[in-house]
Formats: sequence, structure tokens, C-alpha cells
Amino acid sequence: MAKDTKERILAAALDLFSQNGYAGTNLRELAGALGMGKSSMYRHFESKEEIWNTLLDELIAYYEARFGSSEHLPPVPDSPEGLTAMTMHMVDFTVHDETIIKTRKMLTIEQFRDDRARELATKYFLTGLTEMFTQLFACMMDRGLLRRDDPAMLAFAYTAPISALIHLCDREPAKAEGAVAQIEAFSRHFVKVHGVKA
Repeated sequence: MAKDTKERILAAALDLFSQNGYAGTNLRELAGALGMGKSSMYRHFESKEEIWNTLLDELIAYYEARFGSSEHLPPVPDSPEGLTAMTMHMVDFTVHDETIIKTRKMLTIEQFRDDRARELATKYFLTGLTEMFTQLFACMMDRGLLRRDDPAMLAFAYTAPISALIHLCDREPAKAEGAVAQIEAFSRHFVKVHGVKA
């Protein structure tokens, strides 16, 4: 039961932090959203800061288990076209998973206030993607699936526009379908230019 209550608190915290930011959310509002008193929350978390840090830990684990990272690589595509399929699977998850959408919004708000949020935003919006795709591209080059090139520069060139279009989906949800189609067209073009046909 206590675990369920903790999970409910963290889910409500993510909702409120992604809408109002950390500073814009107080424990009274959080407790009210859960239909409990503030004192009841203190049985599970000592402070708002503990809720924040526990939430970040949970979100890191959630993201890495479902998306991957440079430390936990997804399976290397077995063909150049497989790169597009893998990319679109990742994009679908990123654009449609409510937890990830809220996390991205929360990090966007909090990156200017909190050092840990800034580091995570940098990792998930830029460096982590580049590092992960650098390793994937190096493996694909070693297998003769991509033309030999600097994998880090290629990964940066591949992930930066995709990341920008994902942020467009957050800012302007009505443009999400077009942005996803543009990502797929870009990935297919990338494969056409850099892929090696069997």
C-alpha cells in the first residue's frame, strides 16, 4: 500500500511540475491533488526536494528501460532501412508516451533553476542521443551497413534535427503528425545517402 501511495505522489508531482514547475508547485497543492493531507505525504517523503530527486531517479530508469542510452544501447539495426524503423519506433515512444512528454516539459521548465534538471535536459535533448547514435553508427559501419565516416559527426547531424522536431511537437501539438512525417522522410534520406546496399 505504501508503495502505491508513493507512486501516486510521484505521478501527481510529475503532473504538477510539468505544468507549473518545481517552484510553482507547493506541497499543499500536491496533497490536495491526491485527496490527502500534507502530513500524510510526510509519511512517504521528508520534503518536496526528496520528491523531486526520487522522481528524477524514477524517470531516468523509465526512459533508459524503454528508449535506451549510451550505457544501455538498443539493438543495432541489421540493415540501413532498419535504422529508419528503429528511429521511428523511438520517435513514436518519445512523442506519444505521456510520462516522457511530461518529463520533457518538466526538464524544459526546470533546466534554468536546477543543476540536475539542466544536466538531464542536456543529456536527453542532445549529448545522450549523440553518444548513443555514435556507438550505433560505429557498429553499423563496422558491419558494412553505413559508409565509413566520423560516427560522432554523423550522429550529431542525424539526431539534432530529429530532436528539434520532437520539441516542435511539444510546443505545437497540432503540428506533431507533420513533424513525425518529416522525421521519417529525413531518416529515409539519411539512409539513402549514407547507407550501404547489400
